[in-house]
Amino acid sequence: MDNPPWRVIVRRMTCDADILIVGGGLNGSCLALALAQAGLSSVVIDALPEATRGDAAFDGRSYALALASVRMLDALGLWEGLQDVAQPILEVKASDGRAGEGAGPFFLHLDHAEIEEGPMGHMIEDRHLRRALLEAIDTNPRVTHLPEAKVVAQDTAGPVRVTLADGRGLSGRILVGADGRRGGTAGRAGIRRTGWDYGQTALVCAIAHEKPHHGIAHQFFMPAGPLAILPLPGNRSSIVWSERTARAAEIAAMDDAAYLEALRPAFGDFLGEIELAGTRYAYPLSLSIAERFVAERLALVGDAAHGVHPIAGQGLNLGLRDIAALAEVLADARRRGEDIARADVLARYQSWRRFDTAAMAVATDTFNRLFSNDNPAIRAARDIGMGVVQAMPGLRRRFIREAAGLTGDVPRLLRGRAL
Repeated sequence: MDNPPWRVIVRRMTCDADILIVGGGLNGSCLALALAQAGLSSVVIDALPEATRGDAAFDGRSYALALASVRMLDALGLWEGLQDVAQPILEVKASDGRAGEGAGPFFLHLDHAEIEEGPMGHMIEDRHLRRALLEAIDTNPRVTHLPEAKVVAQDTAGPVRVTLADGRGLSGRILVGADGRRGGTAGRAGIRRTGWDYGQTALVCAIAHEKPHHGIAHQFFMPAGPLAILPLPGNRSSIVWSERTARAAEIAAMDDAAYLEALRPAFGDFLGEIELAGTRYAYPLSLSIAERFVAERLALVGDAAHGVHPIAGQGLNLGLRDIAALAEVLADARRRGEDIARADVLARYQSWRRFDTAAMAVATDTFNRLFSNDNPAIRAARDIGMGVVQAMPGLRRRFIREAAGLTGDVPRLLRGRAL
């Protein structure tokens, strides 16, 4: 047989796709759905097996979705199926803390009641969001999902062409890297990265606790790094616990009982007895920004474009802003009859996203350096500064709207409007 069945299917369904997306995680899948809404076809090249992406077991990972991100998922037809398993974030309380003492009195309190739009965000477990996206792309006629596929070569000089590890070749009009900060798409395009290591590691897991959290997210600023306690449905919370690298390695190597004993002095007892719920993870923390977000017929989104400190919980939200901006730029160019792969079209995306990304990188870097220390003078100065914010309703409201993703030049999808 000259053409095996899979070769015919690949040629018919993927070779003429508008966009080739490298990376089948949350950002890659969400981008495919946004592009489909704009009438653009895509192939999602996913290195992981489909069974791994679709595993329904709770693994301890969760995401803080800003209100704007929730509106985007709603505009893409996903939120209706997710809202019953999401936890609204009704308040945020920030406190100073010291090792062995837990958190002190909060110096900043943000309440969703100060804005008209509702909760400033929602917590959603990875298993629910990942599965919803996977089901959506697998049933969308404009999206082809290729699990267990790895790109080993790419050429963007003319029509985009990629070669997969199994020898298949795919072509499209634009190549998008959604393959993370260590993915190969940016490197193969000659795009360098800038940044630095924080000497910290984030310990991530879910905790079950005795008392209700009332939808309140807590941020404890400890000398070694922040501890975020983020509400999940039921009496559970997701934690992102930043520690110095050496200490984090020691904690990560502990058994579950010792891990909890190490956590309790920082966590405190305000939620009663605690226990682990789900798998534990450890992620080295660094700042990593691509020097360019676009190249010839190529764009980067999500962590492939930028990786920031999790202190503000904005990692996934930044990626969704990239996706909303890129999809809108391409959709509008298509309506105007422009070549969507043209350099000036892709430059609009980069121009839209560079300032916001740089501002978030500076903010998270500054906050981490300012709050991850035990210098009495610095602690006093920062607490006074946060106290000023707390005492000024207008400034406090601006903080809430910033956290909710409602400020700046907001793409249509993030305003809940279809493309």
